[in-house]
Parts: sequence; structure tokens; C-alpha cells
Amino acid sequence: MSPSPSPADLATPPAALTGGAVEETGAGQETADAPPSRTLLVWDAPNIDMSLGSLLGTRPTSAFRPRFDAVGRWLLSEAGQDGLAEATVFTNVVPGSTEIVRPWVEALRNVGFAVFAKPKVADDSDVDDDMLAHIEARRVEGGLAHVVVASGDGRAFREPLEDLVAQGITVTVIGFREYAAFAVASEIVDFLDLEDIEGVFREPLPRVSLDTLPDAGAWLPPLRSLRSLLER
Repeated sequence: MSPSPSPADLATPPAALTGGAVEETGAGQETADAPPSRTLLVWDAPNIDMSLGSLLGTRPTSAFRPRFDAVGRWLLSEAGQDGLAEATVFTNVVPGSTEIVRPWVEALRNVGFAVFAKPKVADDSDVDDDMLAHIEARRVEGGLAHVVVASGDGRAFREPLEDLVAQGITVTVIGFREYAAFAVASEIVDFLDLEDIEGVFREPLPRVSLDTLPDAGAWLPPLRSLRSLLER
């Protein structure tokens, strides 16, 4: 579950997440049968939130929460002037947390993102299947040129995304390299670290991993309290 946004998270959004529009050219214009080229973003909020929390070793502050207006601008650049960009976020809502989640959802919608929200009533109430169903619906409609998936869940997404590539659709996974090994190692799926998208984070993430150790060494903080051993 994502926390409420800070005022900076509500920065002026793009007018709409659409690239160019198909203009009418009068008699001799192309038929409307061919759909516009679509770039589709599906954002797995539970997975990205969990990955970011693990990366930081604590609950993210506003400085380390992704700015969705920056993600939207990047998506528009990927779609191009004549393409259609569609941005969607999929999230779970834990019972009793509605008032906490509502400002975040409204902020996303204000930026131009559609939000699919699903009650978290059981361990299997995740949104993976809903994300895949939406991708498939857009594929069937036609015109799907580029799918961007914000998730590090290779178990759910690796094979379906590879199938899309086999059908000639460009696929990009965005997330954190530490938690998206399936995409980082893939030879056919592109990967882009969220921190490499301009403006997504207001401050550099304090990332330390075994692959990026400074010469002087660094502490790797625990991912959970030691006392959690007594709660198992």
C-alpha cells in the first residue's frame, strides 16, 4: 500500500497521457480501422512498494517516493508525438485503510493515470492476473506497440512478457535492478532502472549492494527487526 503523497508529489501533471491525435484529412483520409500505436504502462504498486522498502531498509519518506508526473512524461516520450500513451496503476486496498489510500489514488488520477484498486481480503488477492488481463485486452484490440511493466515479479510476468516479444511487441520492465533479476538478465526484454528516469526521485536513493560497494566498504542494514525471530 502506497503512502499519501507529499505536496511535491502533486506537481503540475501533463495535460493528458496521450501523444499525438489522428487528424482528419477530409476525403481520402485513412480509415479509422487501424488503431493508433499504443504504449501501455502497467504499474504493480504492491511489488514496487515492497521492493523500494527493502531497498531502503525502512518505510520511504517523501523524498524517496516515485513521482508519477515524471513517470508520465517519460511514458509520453516513449510513445512519441503520434502515439497513444496509457498509464495504469494496479493496487490492493487493505480493509480499514481507505482514507489513507484515497489521497494517493486521487493524486494518480489527477496526473492522468487510471487506477485499478482491489480489496486485499486474502493472501492471494494480488493484482498480477488483473495486470496480465489488461495487457491481453489491449493486445486483442490491436495497435499495442510497447508494453512497460513496473514490477520485479519474474514468476508472474517473465513468460507472458516474453510471449509478447515473440509477437513483435516491445517490452520494457522498469523497477530496481536489485529486485528485477529476470529482466536485468533477459536478452529480449528491456530493463530500465526507475532511478534512471529523470525526475522520478527528488534525491538519489541510498543504494548499497554487494555489486556497488565503495572501496571503503559499507553497512548493509537489516531488512527486518531482529525481534521478528521471536514472532515466527
